[in-house]
Amino acid sequence: QVQLVESGGGLVQAGGSLRLSCAASGRAFTMYSMGWFRQAPGKEREFVAAVNWGGGRTNYVDFAEGRFTVSVDNAKNTVWLQMDSLKPEDTAVYYCAAGRLTYYEAVPPVTPSEYDYWGQGTQVTVSS
Repeated sequence: QVQLVESGGGLVQAGGSLRLSCAASGRAFTMYSMGWFRQAPGKEREFVAAVNWGGGRTNYVDFAEGRFTVSVDNAKNTVWLQMDSLKPEDTAVYYCAAGRLTYYEAVPPVTPSEYDYWGQGTQVTVSS
């Protein structure tokens, strides 16, 4: 049974940093892309960043480029999302997801429907 468990959210002032973690278990994820999405109240779930577990290829949405870093820790079976220079508009519930790739070097997908497994989410609140 696949489980994705996020942690690391919280309240931070604008300009601060948070590191989210996603503990993954239940199968081997070598052929999976691990994505981070977020959803603010009244808005649709949106893509933030993703990394291919096996090959390490990454993909970022424009607003995350240069501020957020996604990475995989194979030893800990954990996916990280380092978020720096946080802004109030980054306030949302952040979700970790796993989606099977069609081939090893595929670009990590950006749409929620391409992900098969989801965590429960962790709240990030950035105060101004």
